[in-house]
Amino acid sequence: MKFIVSSSYLLKQLQILGGVINNTNTLPILDNFLFDLKQDELTVSASDLETTMSAKLKVESDSEGKIAVPAKLLLDTLKTFPEQPLTFVAEDNNTIELSSNHGKYALAYADGEEFPNPVELEEPSSTVIEGDILATAISKTIFASGNDDLRPVMSGVFFQFTTEGLTFVATDAHKLVKYQREDVSASQASDFIMPKKPLNLLKGILAGSESEVLIEYNDSNAKFTFDDTQLVCRLIDGKYPNYEAVIPKENPNKLTIERNQFLSSVRRVSIFSNKTTHQVRLKIAGAELNISAEDVDYSNKAEERLTCSYQGDDMQIGFNSRFLTEMLNNLTSDDVQLEMSLPNRAGILTPVDGLDPGEKITMLVMPVMLNN
Repeated sequence: MKFIVSSSYLLKQLQILGGVINNTNTLPILDNFLFDLKQDELTVSASDLETTMSAKLKVESDSEGKIAVPAKLLLDTLKTFPEQPLTFVAEDNNTIELSSNHGKYALAYADGEEFPNPVELEEPSSTVIEGDILATAISKTIFASGNDDLRPVMSGVFFQFTTEGLTFVATDAHKLVKYQREDVSASQASDFIMPKKPLNLLKGILAGSESEVLIEYNDSNAKFTFDDTQLVCRLIDGKYPNYEAVIPKENPNKLTIERNQFLSSVRRVSIFSNKTTHQVRLKIAGAELNISAEDVDYSNKAEERLTCSYQGDDMQIGFNSRFLTEMLNNLTSDDVQLEMSLPNRAGILTPVDGLDPGEKITMLVMPVMLNN
């Protein structure tokens, strides 16, 4: 087999696919890209058994063949080339020769038939969503998912599709994010839990993309198809916790404040907080919000006063500053609203403005006990 392809075009595609490959693989064949050439179309695939991703590339060729090429070696080589046409020729002695304007490089390849085939989905349900909307939904939720191996269902993002709209939820039991789109819907109701790795890959590729993404899914796998790319991954098995039950419905105390001001204040004050609890205290009375933190062991303390708009009873509530900062960072609105009921009940953070029509974001953060 022989083909000619632009070096920067090939590198760009392979770097995206390279994100699938683990640093340590159980099967040596997974350290390779699968090159499947059919005339002027080259399909390149990468897999870690759980996730398989492939992209179709346009090349100059009139031959066919299927080989597995060492991914790291090829990527490291391509990164050093300026833009130029490269010629690949697979020789009989199990090496593929790569010719550039200035030199020749030989890489040993493996038999393409050893490469695992992606799962075929039988009778999947499907829905279509714009790439940028999917990327936004992922980036707004994925940071809130957990890392606990004992609770694998919480280590992914819960996709809940209905005929009314789409909902994406992530939680690690300390914080929860629910992202809804009412302007996109599915043909029938269903839900599944997506692992983080394929979501991070999709988020990176689809940000700002106007391509339509076809999502097909059954009980065990999901498949995302867009442009000339396809990603198939195994879903997380298990039942997602009933997240609606933890969102407090009655929250009479409502605080509205400028997001950037609140964020910088929490960031600054949290430098003085206890290094294990990261606790910051919010004390709200009238139109004044007092943010303070103290590390008793080192006699460090900080306090800031901000003006805000507040309806409700005077109250004091403690939060983990890292969770607050992460949430405020992930919102893009100018103003945010924090709704609370009691100092031991979760606070609900929502953006006041800057949302698309049909878009809703609810963030929930658990309080930490204040020791007076």
